[in-house]
Formats: sequence, C-alpha cells, structure tokens
Amino acid sequence: MSTLRQDVADYLAVRRAMGFKAEGLGKLLASFVAFCEARGAVRVEDDLALEWATSMIKVPVNDALVARRMDAVRLFARHQHALDPATWVPPETVCNRRYQPREPNVFTDAEVAALVVAAGTLSPTFKAVTWRTLVGLLAATGMRPGEACRLDVGDVDLSAGVLQVLDTKFGKSRLVFLHPTTTSAVSSYLQARRGWAGDTARACPALFLNARRRRLDPDRLGATFRQVVAAAGITSTPGHRPPRLHDLRHTFAVATMLGWYRDGGDVQARLPLLSTWLGHVDPASTYWYLHAVPELLAHAARRLDAQDTTEVGP
Repeated sequence: MSTLRQDVADYLAVRRAMGFKAEGLGKLLASFVAFCEARGAVRVEDDLALEWATSMIKVPVNDALVARRMDAVRLFARHQHALDPATWVPPETVCNRRYQPREPNVFTDAEVAALVVAAGTLSPTFKAVTWRTLVGLLAATGMRPGEACRLDVGDVDLSAGVLQVLDTKFGKSRLVFLHPTTTSAVSSYLQARRGWAGDTARACPALFLNARRRRLDPDRLGATFRQVVAAAGITSTPGHRPPRLHDLRHTFAVATMLGWYRDGGDVQARLPLLSTWLGHVDPASTYWYLHAVPELLAHAARRLDAQDTTEVGP
C-alpha cells in the first residue's frame, strides 16, 4: 500500500471513529489516490488535485462535481498538513462551490395526502401497500428514506408505538415515537406483509419489502417516487429540484417549526429536540431550515423584531 493510500485510510478511520459514515468521501479519495499513484505522487499537490477534480472520470464533469471533488481533497489535506507540512491545502477560493443550495420542496397537507393516495395505485397490489405505508411513515416521522429501508420487523414495537432506528447516517441510533394513526397503519402493513412474505425463519427480516420479497433498495426509490408524484399531479416549482422522497423529511421539519412559531413557543429552545428527533449530528443542520425556507425566516425575523421592540421600549 502506498504512503498516500495509507494516509487516506488512516484519515477515513479517524472520520469514522468520530461518527461519520464517510462512504461518499471514501470513494472520492480512493479515486484521487489512484490518480496520484498513476503519476507517482506521494502527497496532495496543487496541479494534480486540480487536474483530477476537472477530469472526466466515469461521469461528465460539471461545476458541482468539481467543487465536491475539491472539497474531498481539501478535507483530507487539512488533516494531513498537520502531519506532513509539505501537503498542499487547496484554498477555499479554488474550485469552491459555485452554487447555492436550493430552497427545499415542502409539500402541503393536500399534496402529502395526494401522494399517499397515488402510492396506493401502484402495481402490483403489495407494492402499492408498501409504498402507501412508506410515504405515510416518512411524512409522519421525518425519517430519512434510507433509514426506513433499513428497518427490520424487529425494530417495530406496536404496543409502545415506537420504532428503533439503528446505526443512522452519523452512526447514531434513536427511538421514533409514532402517532396512534401511524401505528395503526404500520400494523395493517405488517398484516399484509405476513400474507405476502410469511413468517418463516428464512423470510427477509426487512420491514419494507419489494416485489421479490427483498429489502427495498434506497438507491432505487427515486424512479418509483417519480411515478407517484406524477400520479398525484404534483409539478416542480421554479427554482426547486424536482420533488424527491427526501422532501417528506424537509416537509416534516418545516411544518414542525412553523407550528412552534404559530403557537408562540420558544423555537430556539426546542430546536435541539427536533435535531435529536431527526437524527442530525448537531443543531446546526436543523438551523439550515431557518435560512432555506422564506416563511420560516420571516417568522424568525418577526420574532426578533418583537424582542427588539420590547427591549427598547419605555
């Protein structure tokens, strides 16, 4: 193993020990290491980093991909520079992100209801039952689609109305409490699932199954959800991405915070609770919604103006 490859392996081990999954970062850095090894480089160098970031490797290059590649090198280089001062650290001005995150799609209550109904029109019948339950669960809990796909039947406690979400995006686990109506829907799905897959010891343990009685693949959810969106009659909003299954998570987070503002509660004090519920690594990830959603930002601004007026009053 080359020195650079070992350095990257050590760095990724540190990242994982800190709770980060690092799969995407690992793939990018593995590509970068192979690129450097082919050219005899033993550390990060400015010309090679830029050449790799802007090269067409398997997929067409665009600004977002170049920025993502340079971000990966930058993260590793900052770590490695402390050990090897000869390591070049790409400045923030070099191939930095040239785009702003788009405002998230937030579905209305009517649109969520339409998605659930549309999911129930899929074929075959068990696929419709699975997707109707999946869409409803994501809307009601704000779980990540990948987390729902990784759920096993044993993670569901219907008597307590609780889901156990294990080993999530940042290596954390948490409990998700279900509303009685959601618990009832999951219970009905489990009955349908038993009829479809059976209860034998050899049966797949996954909660959500595909037509082959195997665990749903989170990387293949997009195509089916596009069918559901089309059947629900939902179209893209200018300036937004096309609707995605992950947008149900955004919808849950935004609806929760809007409810807090409307009931006059202390949103700042409650945000850490929402962060824990969503499985965010820290509240900063949740604060993003305040800046990404104009309605939330307007509520926050009005709350701040009201506080300023009280403090400056007679």
